[in-house]
Amino acid sequence: MDWAQARFNMVEQQIRPWEVLDETVLNLLFEVKRENFIPANWRDLAFVDMETPIKQGVTTLPPKMEARLLQELHIGATDKVLEIGTGCGYLTALLARLARHVYSVDIDPELTELARGNLSRADIRNVTLETGDAAQGWNSRAPYDVIVVTASLPVLPDSLLSQLNPGGRLFAIVGDAPVMVASVMSKDGAGTVSRRVLFDTQTAPLQNAAQPQRFSF
Repeated sequence: MDWAQARFNMVEQQIRPWEVLDETVLNLLFEVKRENFIPANWRDLAFVDMETPIKQGVTTLPPKMEARLLQELHIGATDKVLEIGTGCGYLTALLARLARHVYSVDIDPELTELARGNLSRADIRNVTLETGDAAQGWNSRAPYDVIVVTASLPVLPDSLLSQLNPGGRLFAIVGDAPVMVASVMSKDGAGTVSRRVLFDTQTAPLQNAAQPQRFSF
């Protein structure tokens, strides 16, 4: 496969039409080679407009969604980032190229090791990978300037918002199938949180995610 052409086509046909026009983000997509993070048996799908398999039953977010969330979070060079759900490490690498440091947690040790190898080969060093359940956040490294949750949440737990610094931003996909909404939550200096809706989508839920209260009558 001509990876360079496939990457160009992805940017022009998927990413730009999805309102991702930030040149810093677009340049990153050319610099960090997505195909090098996808296991060999699924590598040909690396630039397809879909969730990319990385393990049986486990996928990445679609490329256009990865790019859009990077643009909307406005990550700066001094930002400390928490990523919940490391996966193959590709989004981790993109975050790390923008931020001061990324702490990325996955509940699956096999995925942690997959990402570790991928990030090492890509010479991405400002990342700390940990294995554990971060469904309520990762308090041992808090607070953060940016939090990214790569799987869906039925409800957004307050514990995640409490781990944001003033001025911090959080990306999450919240809701139950088939109605899920991707949003960025921002915390101001007074601790007030505002929400900016980005798009409707549907993706797999985060393991052990908090559940909404269910009432029966």
